[in-house]
Amino acid sequence: MEKKLDTSPKHLIVSGGSKGLGFFLTESLLKSGYHVSTFSRHTTAEMTHLSQDYASQFYFAPLDISNASELEAFCTSAIQRLGNIYGVINNAAIAVDGIFATLPEVEIEKILTINLMGALALTRHCLRNMLANKEAGRILSISSVVAQRGAKGLATYAATKAALEGMTRSLAREVGSRQITVNAIAPGYMKTDLSDSLSEMQQNSIIRRTPLGRLTEFSDIYPMIEFLLSEKGQFITGQTIVIDGGLSV
Repeated sequence: MEKKLDTSPKHLIVSGGSKGLGFFLTESLLKSGYHVSTFSRHTTAEMTHLSQDYASQFYFAPLDISNASELEAFCTSAIQRLGNIYGVINNAAIAVDGIFATLPEVEIEKILTINLMGALALTRHCLRNMLANKEAGRILSISSVVAQRGAKGLATYAATKAALEGMTRSLAREVGSRQITVNAIAPGYMKTDLSDSLSEMQQNSIIRRTPLGRLTEFSDIYPMIEFLLSEKGQFITGQTIVIDGGLSV
């Protein structure tokens, strides 16, 4: 039997919401009427402002996603404050540009822990609540065009993003009968800390290889996320949707 989505405010968990794409998504979702809980390692002025402007629909806590007990406590507090979880967006990630053969093991472990293990742990915590709700839900992960095409110096980062795409396909099969959809978004190169580390020559090379002639912007990503979260996206699951201006063609 099809489960209907209710019209009450829906509670979303967004990881890494204090800057970059995470902040853009968090603010946009709040403006769209969602209740949003997010976290990052440090409290920022942006998070303080959102807490003031959206006091009744926003929850933020500083935490390290690699700390299992902190992450579980955050999910518990988020549910207590804003209600049961409708969906989760795995956004938190780091990238270290370096040749794989010489990349320090501590850096490899850090990337794996934050990008992959953190996302898996957060998804599990949220999914348990979603399954207990017996309502339709959404799981979204932010992947990358790097998982599709590969990129010199980003082998570990690409591995974590490809792993999230694999989780997306497998988990979609597990929870589809509960009307919980699981999808991933693979953006092209965006204006983030990663792209800022690229030289002007490297950025121009990416732009030349992109049929639509520019880097991906945060505003290119949000409409698809909003669609997948909505009732209109209820029959799309197990997919990785590439939004890169044609770079991966």
